[in-house]
Amino acid sequence: MIAYHGCKDDSGKWFLIIDTDKCNACGKCAGACPGSALEVGPDEDDPFRDEPVARVKKEERENLRYTCAPCKPAYGKTPAPCIISCEAGALSHTEAWKLMYARY
Repeated sequence: MIAYHGCKDDSGKWFLIIDTDKCNACGKCAGACPGSALEVGPDEDDPFRDEPVARVKKEERENLRYTCAPCKPAYGKTPAPCIISCEAGALSHTEAWKLMYARY
């Protein structure tokens, strides 16, 4: 399952995308996030999944435009720390897709 958390504002779209099928719940992304927006816990979007997954904390879901702001300006030059730390490749940002397709 793909979970999108984020916002759309005048600066564009900024969504943290978590592929829960790839997530192994290692928690490295939560430790790497400078804004402490991530945690590992039950998959609230998939009631049939028993394994924990990385997820955005409930109290941060409305604030990601601010919480992720320190990582956003450099994104494209340097991947966000949460993405670097995710060995399973379960995390991405909408900005990553924009940059990837901008080359074509």
